[in-house]
Amino acid sequence: MSDYQRYAVYWTPERGSALARFGAEWLGWDAEEGVAPRHPDVPGLPVPAAELTAVPRHYGFHATLKAPFRLRAGETANDLANLVATLAAEEKAFMLPQLKIAALGPFLALVPSRPCPKIDELAARCVRRFDGFRAAMDEAERKRRIVGLDAMGTVLLDRWGYPFVFERFRFHLTLTGPLTERLREETATALSPVLAPILAQRQRISEICLFGEPEAGPFRLLRRFPFGHS
Repeated sequence: MSDYQRYAVYWTPERGSALARFGAEWLGWDAEEGVAPRHPDVPGLPVPAAELTAVPRHYGFHATLKAPFRLRAGETANDLANLVATLAAEEKAFMLPQLKIAALGPFLALVPSRPCPKIDELAARCVRRFDGFRAAMDEAERKRRIVGLDAMGTVLLDRWGYPFVFERFRFHLTLTGPLTERLREETATALSPVLAPILAQRQRISEICLFGEPEAGPFRLLRRFPFGHS
């Protein structure tokens, strides 16, 4: 578990679920099994799925709770995993609202169809509890990540290493990289009938996951941590 350059705490669908299978195949990367499945044949896509998913493929199919970070000097991956286990043991499972396809800025994602304070609160706890393991950004990283941020985004980036936390957080599972409006609309239209039966089933939040980024290659799912209360 220690041979990774960055770590992240994500939610990802239950192993073997229809949504998990779709996400792995759609992105062309199964972060849990460490294999690259064939992209699905989705009629009507404006460009091949491999092109649409080139950016999110590296991270695996997930929703961010604590964004990727390098470990602070003196901290270990095992200690981080122990703290993730501790937090998970304190949590109670809950249901997400039904998910839907939506544009989130220039990319497509699956987002809750209505607000869900419980997932917002879980994400906030993850941001705070795991931040002690995060190494500070170097100046080059800060310059790269600050591009396009407003004043509040800059404050959040400097304090937490990520600008989309707390009031800026929005739970989502990324489906594509940045697209033009036309490509977003055409891709959403093509995916809608494929996802309709999958999204009809609400998702249960009953565990969180520790992911790791190797020196070369996409993120891997290292371990699932079930909640202590059903």
